[in-house]
Amino acid sequence: MPPSSHNITSSDLFTDYLVIGAGVIGLSIAKHLSDAGKECLVIEKQGLFGEETSSRNSEVIHAGIYYPQGSFKARLCVTGKHQLYNYCQQRAIEHKPLGKLIVATCSEEEEQLSLIESKAQANGVLDLERLSQAQVNALEPNVKSTSALLSPSTGIIDAHQYMLSLVGDIEDASNAIVYKAEVTGIEPTANGWTVSINNQGEQLTVQCRWLINAAGLHANALAELYMTDVPPIHYCRGLYFSYSGTPVFQHLIYPVPEKNTVGLGIHATLDMAGQVKFGPDTQYLDSIDYQMPVDKALAEIKAKWAQAIKRYFPTLDEQKLQPSYAGIRPKLSGPNEAAQDFRIEGPNEHGLSNLIHLLGIESPGLTSSLAIGEYVLQLIDQYES
Repeated sequence: MPPSSHNITSSDLFTDYLVIGAGVIGLSIAKHLSDAGKECLVIEKQGLFGEETSSRNSEVIHAGIYYPQGSFKARLCVTGKHQLYNYCQQRAIEHKPLGKLIVATCSEEEEQLSLIESKAQANGVLDLERLSQAQVNALEPNVKSTSALLSPSTGIIDAHQYMLSLVGDIEDASNAIVYKAEVTGIEPTANGWTVSINNQGEQLTVQCRWLINAAGLHANALAELYMTDVPPIHYCRGLYFSYSGTPVFQHLIYPVPEKNTVGLGIHATLDMAGQVKFGPDTQYLDSIDYQMPVDKALAEIKAKWAQAIKRYFPTLDEQKLQPSYAGIRPKLSGPNEAAQDFRIEGPNEHGLSNLIHLLGIESPGLTSSLAIGEYVLQLIDQYES
């Protein structure tokens, strides 16, 4: 059953905590607020939860391997991974700790494996295992490599089931989510914030003590309504291709990331049915556009992908490679710029009372979501104590 939908009525025009965005991050924050007995309201411009970045990704539970030591991405991913596995087990949410192979195909990439392993250890990821070529072949006969790193704590999750469970947690606490509610204005007040909303054609305002901007792709634009010096957002689209036929892998297969790239290379993941998909790639756009390329553009991308995939999967049948869907990541770094960390900022960072915003929440946002919700609750409690 879909979650219940609420319209804003005159009795709903004040809430202690207003969360903008019903993606996985906004839902996790509202779940933690609800668990703490706090009154909150979630507003979402789309017609359902998680219709953008949260539902257009690889659905991978990441281990926390690649990120700079001490960064939000490293700390929250490692913590969030354990929390997410526990939550899935408690709520019977479909997930599989399949494990991931990061495969090297030449001596230079083997050197990179050692650097990756060192970075993972610095982040507290201590379960990586170095595999020889023979060990890789025993696990994955279709993979070509000289060696690999096995990450046993990497897995996959049914993101829709997960978000549906978070919605249940929020509504079980008598808190609500309002869909088709687009923010049109944000103003500070003496005791909090006034947020103007277009709710299915009706112009309304909501008063709140605390405002949490978790609007994902739209968070930076909303931040410009209440502050200056907002970092620019960069829309980075990633395409996914399905691979038809009998599953060819049992694990997730990742190449060693190329130097100076914004992604992790064209990797192979699996869904809950065991079907293989490849992606994502990276393409910066000026606006949000989920349309898959067609005709000549699609053929060129497919040929480029096939060349990259064949480095570790030489028997790839290009006819089985079919366009599937696209997702967009809200990056704080542009083309040829160094990757940026999450920006999770409270009053001490931006100087505005009773406000927290979350900017640039891309991968590993899904894995980190419960840890992010917990962190936001801690920020609020620290400020209120």
